[in-house]
Amino acid sequence: MNENKPHILVVDGMALLFRSFFATAHSGQFFRNAMDVPTNGVQGFARHTMSAISIFQPTHLAVCWDMGSKTFRNELFADYKAHRPAPAPELIPQFDMAREVSETLGWKSYGIKNMEADDLIGSLVETWKDEAKLTVVSGDKDLLQLLKPDVSIALTKKGFTQYDEYTEARFIEGYGITPKQFIDMKAFTGDSSDGYPGVKGIGPKTALKLIQEYGSVDGVLAAKENLTAGLQKKLNAEEEMLMISRDLATIHCEIKLDDPLEELIIPEFTVETAKVMEEQGYSMIAKQGLPVSPF
Repeated sequence: MNENKPHILVVDGMALLFRSFFATAHSGQFFRNAMDVPTNGVQGFARHTMSAISIFQPTHLAVCWDMGSKTFRNELFADYKAHRPAPAPELIPQFDMAREVSETLGWKSYGIKNMEADDLIGSLVETWKDEAKLTVVSGDKDLLQLLKPDVSIALTKKGFTQYDEYTEARFIEGYGITPKQFIDMKAFTGDSSDGYPGVKGIGPKTALKLIQEYGSVDGVLAAKENLTAGLQKKLNAEEEMLMISRDLATIHCEIKLDDPLEELIIPEFTVETAKVMEEQGYSMIAKQGLPVSPF
């Protein structure tokens, strides 16, 4: 690994916003501002990102956002994420507020209508994988398919500071398949949180075994007659859903996100920045950015 390479921290803004919101919402702590608007998710997202900057020591930063609840995946499969409850009323105003805070802090933000944050993360990885080291911060295991020699995925674990960090080598050693083959594994298992079923009756252990042995969804289907009668029956019944699930599990990495790298440089958090945060009602962000508060 070239230590002189830029190091880009890619943050799943939605994952950190939701995580921060629910961490305090259950106890009714919404940290309302002077206009009585909740700020718990926004402040938690920013503080989590600031902690990640101090832990991973990146030189550059990109924050990725979903833009609305519907994406091209809903056209592929109508029930995609359909069963998820509507966001809490206290969270709704914080979607725009979080993006605004991100921009005010000088953090490069990406959000594209009809695409998920995952697809933007994948496209940033694809864009910069040869020129930079990348660390992706999220709570979403789907992103493990993006692992490469200079790309690691840091999954949120506890609080603002604990992560379960995957490298490509750790993934291959643990799963016995490549990160790309993780897509095929998900095609069989589906994803209950995203609302697509994969192949009913095939769980993670069987799916992993099939991919280890036959390499891919296509490899398994080509060798169908070698499988047990039970597995053949499940595949025959669910083949169409298997193919749809593979499409849904695949992160799209071809969006053009090649802004000059200088635009992703992390600006210094100054007394002026803290003052702006304080004025906007984000005193916890101001305090974290400048541990000795000027106020």
